[in-house]
Amino acid sequence: MERRLLGFFSGFPSRRFPRSVAGRLARGMACRESLVFVSAWPEDYRRNDSDSAGMYEMFLEYGMDFSQRHVVDRRMEPERAARLVREASCVFLMGGHPGLQMKLIRDAGLDAAIWDSASAVLGVSAGAINMAKRSLDTKESPVPYEGLGLAGITVKPHFVPGDQALLSLLLSISMELPICAMEDNSAIFAAGEEITPVGSVYWIAQGEISPFSPQNLLF
Repeated sequence: MERRLLGFFSGFPSRRFPRSVAGRLARGMACRESLVFVSAWPEDYRRNDSDSAGMYEMFLEYGMDFSQRHVVDRRMEPERAARLVREASCVFLMGGHPGLQMKLIRDAGLDAAIWDSASAVLGVSAGAINMAKRSLDTKESPVPYEGLGLAGITVKPHFVPGDQALLSLLLSISMELPICAMEDNSAIFAAGEEITPVGSVYWIAQGEISPFSPQNLLF
């Protein structure tokens, strides 16, 4: 695939990018004309406006302003949404409900628009889940579904190593599907074959868990 920046984020409870994450974003997004947020709560407009404003402040804290920004949810006509995504400098897939976000993406034709675009694509929580070829929402089902196919990585965000019930589930799923389990404030960046993990990321495959290494992934 193209050498565009992909960023998989677990979550940022403090609503601030860690400095290491912000530095990688700044290097990878020299062009900052348009930032387009894609909702994972497509009909909760007040929440979308508040969350997107808060996330934009995370960029501004490190001097990363954009000339314009937009929020794609059910208020926006599909044709306009697809055009904005196609023309964006950065598409940010927001957190929330992965299934609702994917339905919005499919209904509005944003999947094709994302692939047509050379924009950076960032995803947090639900958004990171949906960037995969094979996506996994363990809150809904242990069965993977077809994601956007931006990279051969399946993310489990908000991972807590001490959660034995969750770990047992992931170890079982990993017999068929390798998983990148990410603690909050962690990230995986990919640009072509260059893969950079930040923070606490684990590789769960064939029933075993180990620290994540870029060599685990084939893009």
